[in-house]
Amino acid sequence: MDKATLIGNIAAFGLVIAAIAIGGSAGAFIDPASLLIVVGGTVGAAMISLPLSQFTGAIAVAKNAFFEKSKNPAELVGLMVEFAGKARKEGILALESAAKEQDDPFLQKALQLAVDGQSLNAIEDILTTEIDAIRQRHSLGAETFTTMGTLAPALGLIGTLIGLVQMLKNMDDPSSIGPAMAVALLTTFYGAILANLVFNPIAAKLKTRSKEEVLYKELILTGMLSIAAGDNPRIVEQKLLSYLAPRQRASQFAEA
Repeated sequence: MDKATLIGNIAAFGLVIAAIAIGGSAGAFIDPASLLIVVGGTVGAAMISLPLSQFTGAIAVAKNAFFEKSKNPAELVGLMVEFAGKARKEGILALESAAKEQDDPFLQKALQLAVDGQSLNAIEDILTTEIDAIRQRHSLGAETFTTMGTLAPALGLIGTLIGLVQMLKNMDDPSSIGPAMAVALLTTFYGAILANLVFNPIAAKLKTRSKEEVLYKELILTGMLSIAAGDNPRIVEQKLLSYLAPRQRASQFAEA
C-alpha cells in the first residue's frame, strides 16, 4: 500500500475512533438503520446518477488509490537517454530487444512503433490518442467518487430528517425519543465520515495518480519522438528534464 495512504488512513480513522473511545462507549456510534440510509442510499443514488459500467469500473479503479506504487520519472529519463544512446550507436532497430524486455505496455508500444519505422506523426498520433483515453478513464473514476462524496452528506441529512420526524411523532413516548434522535444524529455523522474520509480522499488520490501516470506517459512520448528523430542523447535528456521539478533535474552527463 502507498505509504501516504496508509499513514493517512491510520491517522484519520485512528484518531476518530480514539476520540470516540475516550468520550464513552463506541457501541453508541453503531446504528444499522443509519448505515442503511447513508451507505445504501449513497450507492443507490450513485447508480442512478451514473452508467452502471462507469460505477462498477470506478470501484475496480479505486484500488489504484491504495495499492498503486508511483513510478519515478527521473528513472525513466535515464532509461530514455540510454535508449537514445543505443539508437545513435547501433541504429533504431537495436531497440527491438529492449522493447520486449519492458514491463510497461505503453513504453513497449512506443519502442515497437519506432522500431517498425513509423513516421513521427504516426507515433505521436497513436500515443497521444492512448494518453487521452487514459486521462478520460481516470477522470470518470474520480468523478464517480466525487459524486458519492457529494451524495453521502445529503443522504445523512435525509436520515436526520427521518429521525426528527420519528422523534416528533412519538413525543408522548419518552422511550422512543432516544433511538429516533440517534438515527437523526448518526446519519449525519456517517455521511460526513464517508464523504470526508473515504469518497473525497479517494477521488483526490485518483486525480493525483492520473496526473502522475499521464506525466510518465508524456515523458515516454516526448522521448520516443526525439529518439526516432535521431536526436543526441544530451538533447533527449534536456527535453525530458524540462518536465520534472528542478530538484529532480539531475543530468547524468553533468555527473560524468
